[in-house]
Amino acid sequence: MQSPEQDPDEVFARERLVEAVENQLAANQPDAAQATLNKLTLVGYSREESVEMMARVLAYSVGLMLDQDAPFDMPAYEQALRNLPELPETTD
Repeated sequence: MQSPEQDPDEVFARERLVEAVENQLAANQPDAAQATLNKLTLVGYSREESVEMMARVLAYSVGLMLDQDAPFDMPAYEQALRNLPELPETTD
């Protein structure tokens, strides 16, 4: 449920990112997606919390791609997934 202070655009973007992670899990692509989910749930995070963290990593990776005007860096994305629950450092 959306709280009053949440920006509808941010909510929409978050939902799309979660959807993208769910699609990655369903397709088992990249392999690091399912491995990361397994690891996070094994150490005590709920599935929802795990997918949310993975969506934040995807947002970070897409943001880098846009900032650098470069192709999506799949190896860096997979490494960032493997680093969870440590999230990438952001400059915002």
